Amino acid sequence: MSDYIVRVTDKDHQVRLYVAITKELVERARSLHKTSPVATAALGRTLTAGAIMGSMMKGDKDLLTLQFKGDGPLGGVLVTANSDAIVKGYVNRPDVDLPLKPNGKLDVSGALGTGFLNVIKDIGMKEPYNGQIDLISGEIAEDLTYYFASSEQTPSVVALGVLVDKDYTVRQSGGFILQLMPGAKDEVIDKIEANIKKLPSVTAMLDAGADGEDIARRVMEGLSLTFHEKVYPRFECDCSKERVEKALITVGSDEIKDMIQEGKPIVMSCQFCNTEYSFDLGDLRDILDRMNIV
Repeated sequence: MSDYIVRVTDKDHQVRLYVAITKELVERARSLHKTSPVATAALGRTLTAGAIMGSMMKGDKDLLTLQFKGDGPLGGVLVTANSDAIVKGYVNRPDVDLPLKPNGKLDVSGALGTGFLNVIKDIGMKEPYNGQIDLISGEIAEDLTYYFASSEQTPSVVALGVLVDKDYTVRQSGGFILQLMPGAKDEVIDKIEANIKKLPSVTAMLDAGADGEDIARRVMEGLSLTFHEKVYPRFECDCSKERVEKALITVGSDEIKDMIQEGKPIVMSCQFCNTEYSFDLGDLRDILDRMNIV
């Protein structure tokens, strides 16, 4: 099943739902970053949420950043997304390994620990929107649910899941974000709550053969549904040697002079995709010249 996000509403537009299938993009991220199972789960959940939240934005140049920062061994997760649901991201410690929780699940909350979630939306205003909350669980979906309620005053349900196979590859990945619109009737809210209570996990539904539309029907059972356009998320990094060079310039002219004196080329890698860029002595001298350093 190829990755996609489907947007669904009820006939009276009291509820909107985004369901995402993200196995391919999360597997690409795992392959690039060589993540452990628990790091794959943390990064995959955040990438899925980022893809959905990115697709909610309207402007072609709108950008979303999700930053989870914790005191656990994982350190943190950073994901960016645009309105086409193109995402990229990384974890600080991709090799973190923890025992499974007593219920047999990957211990994402233990890996992340306590800390904060920072949500940045650059939607073309003078200053980007910045919303920050303390982590309430470290389980990604629960923290995002709390973020929507506290920072955006939008009652929401967020469900995210990544199932990692025995060979560490991604077996299933997906999630959904459901939001109640202003004026949603009590009977609609009651139906949604009843549906959510009896719902299996996202990965269990996917592993049983469900697609995005099947999941939407189960989440919104009892309501008349309209399926809207699909968006096709993917993991894609827009790094380049020029961008990495800008990061190199920030170390300062003295550091670059020291690199030249050492007489060895340097290699810098992009945090988001691990692509390596080499700068030989000629490149370093050119950079100094452009910095107007004699």
